[in-house]
Amino acid sequence: MRPARKTLRRPDELIAAGLIPGERRGEIEAVAARYALALTADVAELIDPADPRDPIARQFVPAAAELDARPEEMADPIGDDAHSPLEGIVHRYPDRVLLKPVHVCAAYCRFCFRREVVGRAGALSRAQLDAVMAYIRSHREIWEVILTGGDPFVLSPRRLGQVVETLAAIDHVKIIRVHTRAPVVAPTRVTAALVRAQRAPGKATYVVLHANHARELTSAARAACARLVDAGIPMLSQTVLLRGVNDEAAVLGELMRALVECRIKPYYLHHGDLAPGTAQWRTGIDEGQTLMRALHGRLSGLCQPSYVLDIPGGYGKSPIGPSYLACVGGANGTARYEVEDFNGRRHAYPPAPLQTSDRASSPVKNREKYRAMHVPTWKTDGKSRTPSSGNRK
Repeated sequence: MRPARKTLRRPDELIAAGLIPGERRGEIEAVAARYALALTADVAELIDPADPRDPIARQFVPAAAELDARPEEMADPIGDDAHSPLEGIVHRYPDRVLLKPVHVCAAYCRFCFRREVVGRAGALSRAQLDAVMAYIRSHREIWEVILTGGDPFVLSPRRLGQVVETLAAIDHVKIIRVHTRAPVVAPTRVTAALVRAQRAPGKATYVVLHANHARELTSAARAACARLVDAGIPMLSQTVLLRGVNDEAAVLGELMRALVECRIKPYYLHHGDLAPGTAQWRTGIDEGQTLMRALHGRLSGLCQPSYVLDIPGGYGKSPIGPSYLACVGGANGTARYEVEDFNGRRHAYPPAPLQTSDRASSPVKNREKYRAMHVPTWKTDGKSRTPSSGNRK
């Protein structure tokens, strides 16, 4: 049997692995005393220590700036506590609940919006889990249960299977969704037994993978995802927009394409939450909208996530992507609009009626117009990759 590969949990271990210099020991110890620290071997092996801008290191290696909290940041940035009727449950939306059976992860993202909670407690007790299930049974409006945490994939197949089996026995629960980072950070955890544990007769199970950069989708990670999909479990993805990780259009587009190639549908692109000490990763909303415009039309519709913001205070997610439609008036009870295409051109809708003489020739004119139109492509200069239009000099 192969020996278990070590997870790095202490600053000394990060120094020994060459991930931080020895002179940073003091500052990293201060961060680790405040927030959970763990890098699996799979994560550590992805990091290029010689690259000060390595996008994997930026997500997982602690930095002193994490202790610099801003006034607008908060311990519970998305307001879970305001909608938690009992330990382990968040009931924010009418037809679904979050169930947090565990507060532990295989590896800890430095930008985590639950960073004040994760790593500080283990799994729910049997009594707490029983109370959670009783709550779900008593609320017949609950159609979907989302397992999150922490990472549910750190549970043993037996324990995860017990949770899924209990939920499957509740008639009004039709959908079981599991949110995880494990296929990326600990792909060997995705065993045949863990996959079987999530299947429930008569229910639909979905797995949502958290991935932020295409390099995370190693051959081992792709194989782990394939085990889930091949077992009939559809996969979606969620990505956090992170400065210095995926805030370039080509980098983000590469990730979305890689996910779709793995049979994973991009679901959410999250704007960074106001968790303490995470300002270094947050972009502006305008930057996120610009990225979404760059993806629109240039990548398949399969590759388009929904750009969302979790409104601070517990008010839920709202889409914040760019708008392509503007009302420009109307007459006789008919509204008129301008619609922007993926090249930035604006078009009237409904279009102005064609004159009789134009109707016969309009298909030819439209073809010529299309041939003259240059569709933007990805421009690469070896370092930065941005969408570019060839008709701009």
